[in-house]
Amino acid sequence: MGIPSDEVVQVRHADVAGEPTVVTISCPDKTGLGCDLCRVVLLFGLNILKGDMNTDGRWCYIVLWVVARPGRAMRWDLLKNRLVELCPVTAPFGFDSADLAAAGLQDVAPAASQVFLLKFFCYDRLGLLHDVTRVLCELELTIRRVKVSTTPDGRVLDLFFITDARELLHTKSRREETYDKLQSVLGDSLTSCEIDSATEEMCSCLQSSASLPPSVVEQMFNIELVEEQSRSRGSLSVAMDNSLSSVHTLIQIQCGDHKGLVYDIMRTLKDHNIQISYGRFYASRNGSCEVDLFAVQSDGKKILDQHKQRALCSRLRMELQRPLRVALVKRGPDTELLVANPVEVSGKGRPLVFYDITLALKKLHKRIFLAEIGRHVVDDREWEVYRVQLGEDHELSSSLRGKIVDGVTNMLMGWE
Repeated sequence: MGIPSDEVVQVRHADVAGEPTVVTISCPDKTGLGCDLCRVVLLFGLNILKGDMNTDGRWCYIVLWVVARPGRAMRWDLLKNRLVELCPVTAPFGFDSADLAAAGLQDVAPAASQVFLLKFFCYDRLGLLHDVTRVLCELELTIRRVKVSTTPDGRVLDLFFITDARELLHTKSRREETYDKLQSVLGDSLTSCEIDSATEEMCSCLQSSASLPPSVVEQMFNIELVEEQSRSRGSLSVAMDNSLSSVHTLIQIQCGDHKGLVYDIMRTLKDHNIQISYGRFYASRNGSCEVDLFAVQSDGKKILDQHKQRALCSRLRMELQRPLRVALVKRGPDTELLVANPVEVSGKGRPLVFYDITLALKKLHKRIFLAEIGRHVVDDREWEVYRVQLGEDHELSSSLRGKIVDGVTNMLMGWE
């Protein structure tokens, strides 16, 4: 599976170009750790080709074979640091994780990151919003919400509510670094740029969003409609077996590959309080994937309840076929693109969604007139919804509408 080491995270590059890099994590276990690690891997733009994980409930050992996506600069040292930050502290000899937790050294929820408002004026051009989003991603500035509007004189006012993974945006040097990076991308079109701490009133606005029209809710979130569309998209098998192990339930998944597949499986199991004792993932060259997971409930017992089995299998099928919802709708005289992804129970959204949306529209030569990110609760489930108004001054044909939806979907799913 990997090379044993005292290091919490190891990154071993292949000797042959094009072969996967092996990332090994060895640390104390905690609930949801696999999900959190896979989320960081997705955030850094990596595809998981193969994976093995093993845990006895106290210590876990995870090996991921990953490849970087073409065209993206990869900072392996930074990836290693971010993975290490997620791993629980190793208990000294004679102590266990309960002792560390009691001492306040482990499993303590991190303090909420400070929110900043990035505001700038510049002249509009095709692909502007994606170029800005790419810079913010490279700087590890997370977009919490964005409000983009175009003025009649062709200028763009961008308001980004952001947090800093490095927790340094309050410093002069970090802000100057951000200004310089934006200036290098926007050039002379940038007329002003400011970064300020968001006020409490501004932060409260992060929790509110304009309501979605009932027709849009029906189109994007109707479970029966989504399941019917999912069944028409190809083969997907999710099955459970309690006969092969006396203490674990075997969850077997066969499906097509997509960007963030392992993350989608792990976040679904995490939200259902299912713990993985042993897991294996393999993606073949033809795009098919096989996943075997030996799992237990949070009480350490097998999943025997038939209703729980059906509910979990149904949710896994839906999350793997439709991890994101994409629709193009009319909003008065305007055309609006909507993309929705489920929010984890922990409150985390899916990474790089806005990055992929803006990149897809840039490749389709579509201008963005307005953009907004908000959260909505539909049927007791929270969703992050991206609303992008396209700068079109004429009615889009059905074929062009389909091309936009397919282009954005393919980019989000890694099928481009």
